[in-house]
Amino acid sequence: MLGEYRIEGRRASEIAASVERAVGAGELQPGEVLPPLRELAVYLEVNPNTVASAYRTLRDRGVIETAGRRGSRVRSRPASTAREALRVQVPPGVRDASAGNPDPSLLPPLESALAEAAARSARRPVLYGDPAVDDDLAALARSAFTRDGVPDGPVTLTSGSLDAIERVLAAHLRTGDAVAVEDPGWGSLLDLIPALGLRPAPVAVDDEGPLPEQLARALQDGARAVVITDRAQNPTGAAVSRARATELRTLLADHPGVLLIEDDHGHGIVDLPLHPLSGITDHWVLVRSTAKAYGPDLRLAVLTGDPVTVDRVSGRQRLGPGWVSHLLQDTVAHLWRTSAIEPAAIAGSYGRRREALIRALAGRGVPARGRSGMNVWVPVPDETGAVARLLHAGWAVAPGARFRMQSPPGVRITVSALADDDIAPVADAVASAVGLGEARRYE
Repeated sequence: MLGEYRIEGRRASEIAASVERAVGAGELQPGEVLPPLRELAVYLEVNPNTVASAYRTLRDRGVIETAGRRGSRVRSRPASTAREALRVQVPPGVRDASAGNPDPSLLPPLESALAEAAARSARRPVLYGDPAVDDDLAALARSAFTRDGVPDGPVTLTSGSLDAIERVLAAHLRTGDAVAVEDPGWGSLLDLIPALGLRPAPVAVDDEGPLPEQLARALQDGARAVVITDRAQNPTGAAVSRARATELRTLLADHPGVLLIEDDHGHGIVDLPLHPLSGITDHWVLVRSTAKAYGPDLRLAVLTGDPVTVDRVSGRQRLGPGWVSHLLQDTVAHLWRTSAIEPAAIAGSYGRRREALIRALAGRGVPARGRSGMNVWVPVPDETGAVARLLHAGWAVAPGARFRMQSPPGVRITVSALADDDIAPVADAVASAVGLGEARRYE
């Protein structure tokens, strides 16, 4: 049964665990068909309902998918196989333009902010029963949201954007619900959705954000939620324009029951204005993380939304971690009060490198995208070959498979690790990797 692998167990939990172990270990491959439940029940000498329960558990965990009469099969990318596993191993001597990290030289020093947070904690320790969100930080966040045209709503905190998105999805959706997501899009989000037992519905993006006709199709097909990146979209650098925002708001107004999640993780590192969609649907949130502007280890995101959604997120958080550390809250509040970063300067630094790389690639006959943020997306005909050839040439880039569902192959290049002198060598290497060498450079 299933080649040399034998599914084991007498209880539904044991059967499900047996399959999940095999998938995680690579003994059951993506796309491999599982036995019909009655056949497996006979083999294991259990009730068919037991096998049905096991398959239901596996489906809810994002390990398998069912296709009606075609049976159940291992998902093409099971939740137990994180897209992060597709990252390139960077050997010594190879420059890393794959990780998606901010430029450390653009991150603010944290010493004074942390010292003030510690001093405040010494004066007034945070104890059980204290408010989860510091009033000062909430006021600063709310003021910034208002300046950017985000509708009024309560503010709460989570440990980063992905934590916020997970809590919001869990607050409203049920197993099997579909979520419209950008394709290509954030790999961690594409992992999270099936892990929650939800179904991703891919929506293509261009430089101005999600394509309205594709989002309309996903909503018509029953998507219960949509996640949209406002600026610095990962991996393409798309940013929702004013015109596109108008189109999307008009579309969403016809689907008021859809949950809208806006991810504005680019706040603080982009100079393009925000064109929020929030407030069009009954339930909505807009999330801002501090990771790109202040460093990934400063695990804090602020979110605002409709009162029901924010209350559900806050209430569930109280039953888990309780709150985001007030030491982190005070640190971020200090950074915001003192204007510890210059968004225009940071956006300019990333923008110069990003635009220089896109121009250099264009001069070599290689189209690329990157309207905002720190990433450039390069379509390639052979993703695996391009990544391998670039690695051989001394450059590590991220394979597009980490970010794609149905969109064509590509690679992501993070410019935060590049200096001005690196632009031409990277462009040369990319042109060579995709088969466009010296002969086509100046066509």
